Amino acid sequence: MQIKIFVFNPFFQNTSVLSDESGNAIIIDPGCYEEAEFVELFDYISSKKLKVLAIINTHGHIDHVLGNAVVKEKYMTELWVSENEKELMIAIPSYASSYGFADYKAAAVDHWFKEGPVKFGDMDLIAIEVPGHSPGHMALYHSADKILIAGDILFRESIGRTDLPGGNHEELLRNIKEKVYTLPNDVTVYPGHGPVTTIGHEKQFNPFVRA
Repeated sequence: MQIKIFVFNPFFQNTSVLSDESGNAIIIDPGCYEEAEFVELFDYISSKKLKVLAIINTHGHIDHVLGNAVVKEKYMTELWVSENEKELMIAIPSYASSYGFADYKAAAVDHWFKEGPVKFGDMDLIAIEVPGHSPGHMALYHSADKILIAGDILFRESIGRTDLPGGNHEELLRNIKEKVYTLPNDVTVYPGHGPVTTIGHEKQFNPFVRA
Protein backbone atom coordinates (compact mmCIF):
# COMPACT_ATOMS: atom_id res chain seq x y z
CA MET A 1 0.00 0.00 0.00
CA GLN A 2 1.15 3.52 -0.79
CA ILE A 3 0.39 6.63 1.22
CA LYS A 4 0.67 10.26 0.17
CA ILE A 5 0.20 13.14 2.59
CA PHE A 6 -0.87 16.67 1.63
CA VAL A 7 -0.95 19.63 4.01
CA PHE A 8 -3.97 21.82 3.37
CA ASN A 9 -5.89 24.85 4.69
CA PRO A 10 -4.93 27.39 7.39
CA PHE A 11 -5.00 24.66 10.05
CA PHE A 12 -2.16 22.77 8.31
CA GLN A 13 -4.29 19.65 8.17
CA ASN A 14 -2.91 16.40 6.78
CA THR A 15 -4.96 14.88 3.97
CA SER A 16 -4.06 11.25 3.20
CA VAL A 17 -4.39 9.30 -0.04
CA LEU A 18 -4.04 5.54 0.38
CA SER A 19 -3.72 3.35 -2.70
CA ASP A 20 -3.12 -0.30 -3.54
CA GLU A 21 -1.11 -1.93 -6.32
CA SER A 22 -4.19 -2.13 -8.52
CA GLY A 23 -4.59 1.64 -8.52
CA ASN A 24 -7.57 1.81 -6.18
CA ALA A 25 -7.48 4.66 -3.68
CA ILE A 26 -9.28 6.24 -0.77
CA ILE A 27 -8.97 9.85 0.36
CA ILE A 28 -8.98 10.39 4.11
CA ASP A 29 -9.96 13.82 5.44
CA PRO A 30 -9.83 15.98 2.31
CA GLY A 31 -9.05 19.33 3.92
CA CYS A 32 -8.51 21.15 0.63
CA TYR A 33 -10.35 24.46 0.28
CA GLU A 34 -8.45 26.79 -2.06
CA GLU A 35 -8.35 26.04 -5.79
CA ALA A 36 -4.59 25.41 -5.74
CA GLU A 37 -5.08 22.75 -3.08
CA PHE A 38 -7.65 20.89 -5.14
CA VAL A 39 -5.34 21.07 -8.16
CA GLU A 40 -2.48 19.58 -6.13
CA LEU A 41 -4.64 16.68 -4.96
CA PHE A 42 -6.24 16.03 -8.35
CA ASP A 43 -2.93 16.20 -10.20
CA TYR A 44 -1.45 13.55 -7.92
CA ILE A 45 -4.41 11.21 -8.40
CA SER A 46 -4.28 11.74 -12.16
CA SER A 47 -0.51 11.22 -12.38
CA LYS A 48 -0.81 7.92 -10.51
CA LYS A 49 -3.89 6.90 -12.53
CA LEU A 50 -5.79 6.16 -9.32
CA LYS A 51 -9.44 5.20 -9.03
CA VAL A 52 -10.98 6.83 -5.97
CA LEU A 53 -13.28 4.35 -4.26
CA ALA A 54 -14.29 6.43 -1.24
CA ILE A 55 -13.74 9.47 0.93
CA ILE A 56 -13.44 8.81 4.66
CA ASN A 57 -13.63 11.42 7.40
CA THR A 58 -11.94 10.43 10.64
CA HIS A 59 -14.20 12.94 12.38
CA GLY A 60 -16.50 15.87 11.78
CA HIS A 61 -14.38 18.94 12.45
CA ILE A 62 -14.34 21.54 9.72
CA ASP A 63 -10.63 21.41 8.86
CA HIS A 64 -10.94 17.72 7.96
CA VAL A 65 -14.05 17.94 5.77
CA LEU A 66 -13.62 21.15 3.75
CA GLY A 67 -13.05 19.34 0.46
CA ASN A 68 -15.71 16.66 0.81
CA ALA A 69 -18.24 18.09 -1.63
CA VAL A 70 -15.82 19.02 -4.41
CA VAL A 71 -13.84 15.78 -4.18
CA LYS A 72 -17.00 13.69 -4.04
CA GLU A 73 -18.40 15.38 -7.12
CA LYS A 74 -15.09 15.12 -8.98
CA TYR A 75 -14.80 11.36 -8.53
CA MET A 76 -18.49 10.45 -8.14
CA THR A 77 -17.59 8.48 -5.05
CA GLU A 78 -18.99 7.70 -1.60
CA LEU A 79 -18.45 9.57 1.66
CA TRP A 80 -17.98 7.50 4.83
CA VAL A 81 -18.28 9.00 8.33
CA SER A 82 -18.64 7.44 11.78
CA GLU A 83 -22.27 7.18 12.80
CA ASN A 84 -21.41 8.88 16.09
CA GLU A 85 -20.26 12.03 14.26
CA LYS A 86 -23.69 12.91 12.85
CA GLU A 87 -24.32 15.90 15.09
CA LEU A 88 -20.91 17.40 14.38
CA MET A 89 -21.34 16.99 10.63
CA ILE A 90 -24.78 18.58 10.70
CA ALA A 91 -23.48 21.56 12.67
CA ILE A 92 -20.62 22.53 10.33
CA PRO A 93 -22.57 24.82 7.94
CA SER A 94 -23.78 26.88 10.89
CA TYR A 95 -20.27 27.95 11.91
CA ALA A 96 -18.11 27.54 8.79
CA SER A 97 -18.17 31.24 7.90
CA SER A 98 -17.00 32.22 11.38
CA TYR A 99 -13.80 30.24 10.71
CA GLY A 100 -13.27 32.04 7.41
CA PHE A 101 -14.81 29.37 5.16
CA ALA A 102 -17.80 31.23 3.76
CA ASP A 103 -17.83 29.07 0.63
CA TYR A 104 -18.02 25.77 2.51
CA LYS A 105 -20.43 23.33 0.92
CA ALA A 106 -21.69 20.30 2.82
CA ALA A 107 -21.66 16.86 1.18
CA ALA A 108 -24.20 14.11 1.74
CA VAL A 109 -22.86 11.17 3.75
CA ASP A 110 -23.40 7.83 2.02
CA HIS A 111 -22.27 5.48 4.80
CA TRP A 112 -22.45 6.09 8.53
CA PHE A 113 -20.05 3.35 9.55
CA LYS A 114 -19.09 1.60 12.77
CA GLU A 115 -15.90 0.28 14.30
CA GLY A 116 -14.59 -2.87 12.62
CA PRO A 117 -13.06 -4.14 9.36
CA VAL A 118 -13.52 -2.09 6.18
CA LYS A 119 -12.21 -3.04 2.74
CA PHE A 120 -11.54 -0.89 -0.32
CA GLY A 121 -9.97 -2.66 -3.28
CA ASP A 122 -7.03 -4.63 -1.87
CA MET A 123 -6.82 -2.40 1.21
CA ASP A 124 -7.98 -4.23 4.32
CA LEU A 125 -8.37 -1.69 7.11
CA ILE A 126 -9.66 -1.76 10.65
CA ALA A 127 -11.71 1.22 11.79
CA ILE A 128 -10.97 1.88 15.47
CA GLU A 129 -13.34 4.20 17.27
CA VAL A 130 -11.39 6.45 19.66
CA PRO A 131 -13.78 8.98 21.23
CA GLY A 132 -12.48 11.91 23.23
CA HIS A 133 -11.44 14.50 20.68
CA SER A 134 -14.89 14.04 19.17
CA PRO A 135 -17.74 11.62 19.95
CA GLY A 136 -17.10 9.06 17.20
CA HIS A 137 -13.56 9.72 16.01
CA MET A 138 -12.26 6.85 13.85
CA ALA A 139 -8.62 5.88 13.36
CA LEU A 140 -7.84 3.61 10.41
CA TYR A 141 -5.31 0.81 10.86
CA HIS A 142 -3.61 -1.19 8.11
CA SER A 143 -2.07 -4.11 9.98
CA ALA A 144 -0.06 -5.58 7.08
CA ASP A 145 1.93 -2.38 6.57
CA LYS A 146 1.66 -1.27 10.21
CA ILE A 147 0.16 2.13 9.39
CA LEU A 148 -2.31 4.06 11.53
CA ILE A 149 -4.17 7.06 10.15
CA ALA A 150 -4.83 8.69 13.50
CA GLY A 151 -6.71 11.88 12.68
CA ASP A 152 -6.68 14.18 15.69
CA ILE A 153 -6.44 11.71 18.56
CA LEU A 154 -2.65 11.41 18.73
CA PHE A 155 0.12 13.68 17.48
CA ARG A 156 3.88 13.50 17.86
CA GLU A 157 4.33 14.03 21.60
CA SER A 158 0.86 15.51 21.92
CA ILE A 159 -2.85 14.63 21.76
CA GLY A 160 -5.98 16.14 20.27
CA ARG A 161 -7.72 18.97 22.08
CA THR A 162 -10.75 18.03 24.12
CA ASP A 163 -12.37 21.42 24.75
CA LEU A 164 -14.55 21.38 21.63
CA PRO A 165 -18.18 20.16 21.60
CA GLY A 166 -18.27 16.42 22.20
CA GLY A 167 -14.74 16.32 23.60
CA ASN A 168 -13.82 14.45 26.77
CA HIS A 169 -10.26 14.54 28.08
CA GLU A 170 -10.35 11.50 30.33
CA GLU A 171 -12.13 9.47 27.66
CA LEU A 172 -9.47 10.33 25.10
CA LEU A 173 -6.60 9.35 27.42
CA ARG A 174 -8.31 6.07 28.29
CA ASN A 175 -9.02 5.19 24.67
CA ILE A 176 -5.47 5.98 23.56
CA LYS A 177 -4.15 3.60 26.21
CA GLU A 178 -6.69 0.85 25.53
CA LYS A 179 -7.15 1.07 21.77
CA VAL A 180 -4.04 2.74 20.33
CA TYR A 181 -1.14 1.87 22.61
CA THR A 182 -2.08 -1.81 22.31
CA LEU A 183 -0.90 -1.72 18.67
CA PRO A 184 2.70 -2.81 17.93
CA ASN A 185 5.43 -0.32 18.83
CA ASP A 186 6.68 -0.13 15.24
CA VAL A 187 3.34 1.05 13.82
CA THR A 188 3.81 4.34 11.97
CA VAL A 189 1.27 6.95 13.04
CA TYR A 190 0.08 9.52 10.50
CA PRO A 191 -1.67 12.24 12.53
CA GLY A 192 -4.16 14.82 11.32
CA HIS A 193 -1.62 17.60 11.87
CA GLY A 194 2.15 17.64 12.10
CA PRO A 195 4.86 15.02 11.52
CA VAL A 196 4.61 11.25 11.61
CA THR A 197 5.51 9.29 14.72
CA THR A 198 5.32 5.72 16.01
CA ILE A 199 3.37 3.97 18.71
CA GLY A 200 6.58 3.12 20.53
CA HIS A 201 7.79 6.71 20.52
CA GLU A 202 4.53 8.03 21.93
CA LYS A 203 4.35 5.37 24.64
CA GLN A 204 7.75 6.51 25.83
CA PHE A 205 7.79 10.26 25.20
CA ASN A 206 4.23 11.59 24.95
CA PRO A 207 3.83 13.86 28.01
CA PHE A 208 0.05 13.58 28.02
CA VAL A 209 -0.35 9.82 27.94
CA ARG A 210 2.39 7.26 28.43
CA ALA A 211 2.07 3.51 28.49
